[in-house]
Amino acid sequence: MDKKKPFSKDIVRLENVKNAVDQIVEKLKDDVFNKLRRFGGVIGISGGIDSSVCLALAAKAFGPEKIVAVMMPEKDSSPESENLARELAEKFGVKSLFLENITNTLTGFRCYERRDEAVKRVFPEYDPLTCKMKIGIKQRGLFNNLPPVFSLTVIDQNNNEIEKPLNVREYLQIVAASNFKQRARMSMLYYYAEAHHYAVIGTPNKHETEQGFFVKHGDGGADVMPIGNLYKTQVYQLAEHLGVTKSIISRIPTTDTYPAEQTQEEFFYQLPFDLLDLYWYGFENDYPYLEVASVMGETTDRVEAIFRNFARKRKTTEYLKLSPIRDYFRG
Repeated sequence: MDKKKPFSKDIVRLENVKNAVDQIVEKLKDDVFNKLRRFGGVIGISGGIDSSVCLALAAKAFGPEKIVAVMMPEKDSSPESENLARELAEKFGVKSLFLENITNTLTGFRCYERRDEAVKRVFPEYDPLTCKMKIGIKQRGLFNNLPPVFSLTVIDQNNNEIEKPLNVREYLQIVAASNFKQRARMSMLYYYAEAHHYAVIGTPNKHETEQGFFVKHGDGGADVMPIGNLYKTQVYQLAEHLGVTKSIISRIPTTDTYPAEQTQEEFFYQLPFDLLDLYWYGFENDYPYLEVASVMGETTDRVEAIFRNFARKRKTTEYLKLSPIRDYFRG
């Protein structure tokens, strides 16, 4: 058994980025062409770092002529997302670029209506025409050994913010309604995939797959996930190596789900990615609290609390990764 490397702040960094890219590209080609027997790849692009790296990898694996890229904005999306996505496709020579605005689809699902109904139970004065909203959790919840408590923030037209804790009923309804967005997008991607006999390229990174930050049968539903085992630090290393545009690399990762702008840290992770990567590495590789705390300049109690939080997230979202349970009777 190999001796475990001493924990350090460089422990998640790839020593040979080119080698990592080459391995991913070769496996991607083999999986799509030989295992899945598809002719190319379909990918949803949003101007985010993860989908951008996946597009760059797929273009390198299949050639840009065998890529279909789909932009799927809706009325809550940042206008910047489409501009960055177009810039990305041009950078990597992807000509098959489609725009599918899914606002009408979501309206048909009553996505916005159902979400705003729950918001108004918390803030009766909320007007979706003049106000913005978002939900999230605070970093301080990492250290109290309790399940996370989500809060709802409403921002009026004068940029005044009001925040209240969310009850379970309202939280579940807001999330369930919002998840129509990811599921609608995945349905659109599979339309293009089936029309071209292509595979759907999923874009979740390691934290999304391991901590359950994805929607079942939404962004969690794909044929391949080329960066599913990569830490965010490593995703950024690949982005630099592959030549992803600087405007995308420098963009702060957001959920791009709610009307109010919100980072992924605010909504789910509770830590910035440079720290999240290191703590998660320590957690999943069973490093002692004391060793991690010493390197990170933290107390052992706080490191232990962070690890407990990771274990809770992994346990409570495990069902998202399960295939349908079918072994009820064997005749």
